[in-house]
Amino acid sequence: MPLKLFKCDETIPEREKHCYIKAPGEDITEFLPASNVETIPGTLSERGCSFCGSKLVIGGVLKDTIQLIHGPIGCSYDTWHTKRYPSDNGNFQLKYAWSSDLKEKHIVFGGEKQLKKSMIEAFKEFPEIKRMIVYTTCATALIGDDPKAVADDVMEELGDVDIFCSQCAGFAGVSQSKGHHVFNIDWMKEKVGTHEVEITSEYTVNFIGDYNIQGDTYILEDYMKRMGIQIIAHFTGNGTYDSLRSMHQAKLNVTNCARSAGYIANELKKKYGIPRLDVDTWGFDYTAEALRKVGIFFGIEDRAEKVIAEEITKWKPKLDYYKERLTGKKVCIWTGGPRLWHWTKAFEDDLGMQVLAMSSKFGHQEDFEKVISRGREGTYYIDDANELEFFEVLGQIKPDMVLTGPRVGELVKKLHLPYINGHAYHNGPYMGFEGAVNMARDMHNAIYSPLMKLAAIDIREQK
Repeated sequence: MPLKLFKCDETIPEREKHCYIKAPGEDITEFLPASNVETIPGTLSERGCSFCGSKLVIGGVLKDTIQLIHGPIGCSYDTWHTKRYPSDNGNFQLKYAWSSDLKEKHIVFGGEKQLKKSMIEAFKEFPEIKRMIVYTTCATALIGDDPKAVADDVMEELGDVDIFCSQCAGFAGVSQSKGHHVFNIDWMKEKVGTHEVEITSEYTVNFIGDYNIQGDTYILEDYMKRMGIQIIAHFTGNGTYDSLRSMHQAKLNVTNCARSAGYIANELKKKYGIPRLDVDTWGFDYTAEALRKVGIFFGIEDRAEKVIAEEITKWKPKLDYYKERLTGKKVCIWTGGPRLWHWTKAFEDDLGMQVLAMSSKFGHQEDFEKVISRGREGTYYIDDANELEFFEVLGQIKPDMVLTGPRVGELVKKLHLPYINGHAYHNGPYMGFEGAVNMARDMHNAIYSPLMKLAAIDIREQK
């Protein structure tokens, strides 16, 4: 009974193993939707590619680094300006796109000369920037170009630059999750331990799995600063190339997005003995719990409680206002992976909402274990959902709002349902105490906006 075959999937019955409805008394060790496997032919996936996971999610966030995509121009253009990760240096990483701009002749005869020319040209155009990440794409992986050899030549020729190569073509894995993994592991092998920063506090952390979407990092930095904690590296929100080379200096890895950055936290523990502490920083109660866990680790619980008390005094009345108006509202969460389990209890416990359907684009089995454990009975849990499944679920549960990305969001709006951008936010930041209020405000405004009802009216039928 727990696995469900949607009517739209009758011609691809294999989809049943990816769709689960939580029933009373069921054990997650017995019933979990299949995940992190190849998309079934015949279903239109909403997933991103492995290159996207490497560049768009992780590396492209760094604020002081040239992001050179080795491939056709489309791979660069399509991953430019699609995430709202600002920085405190004028948003350098958002202003420009770099590409080796491969043409047919390069595919036939090889693109390494074109790559070297592009790398040197990029450094000359931005003489103040001395760091670069080069990404392979499907085309350059297929023809066998060796970007590391080219990078070595450029570093030797220019002398004062440092280059990292992320070799994770789009086809390398079943989803963008593969790109997360490859970037994490290769960075750990090649760059961590090659630079050191000045230590100014006895309490030092790496904050891993936060990408400063609309300023999330600034909020978390403020909490840590008020607790007297030095952040060695942000992986990678508002982060710098060299700070990521210094991650071995931290005493604790605070890991937020376990799916995109848990790999490097694990490797840092293996090689340097740095403990890993998983936290949730979306949600009011979760943020308080996260600060307490960090405070307990360092023995500075009093500092953590002081920050929590100050933030609760400031933001709790505003959250209570939205909770009164959001209690009982039905919501769907269709995002990447961990946000399902980060958000479900936050919405239900902090705001009294009902999460009735969740879909993951790149979640693994452990992500579904967490979200199903936190979720309510009767909720849909779907891996790698397709467009027709979305429509069928919406017709069955009739939610008040959907959190998803812009692609699916455009489909949802055609049904005259409000949606919130769960990938890049509407009006963030969404992390921390302030972020929880911002998110509640955006959901409240979306649900209570009269525009969706007005949009459903066909004026041709009005007298």
